[in-house]
Amino acid sequence: PVEVEGKTYFGCCAMCEAKLKNDPAARTGKDPVSGKPVDKATAIIGKKPDGTVLYFENEQSFASFVGT
Repeated sequence: PVEVEGKTYFGCCAMCEAKLKNDPAARTGKDPVSGKPVDKATAIIGKKPDGTVLYFENEQSFASFVGT
């Protein structure tokens, strides 16, 4: 876990930790449904079968993506 401005992000190594602390873009994902930027610390997180991680702005967006 990496704390930045009171929020918790996750990285896998020291290089990821440095990037999360120093690069605001590393803390943002893109909702695949709405196309809006999403703060990774507050996003709904999903994973595709191939291991790709997806970040959703809310439960409705996630449900729309998975077709429920």
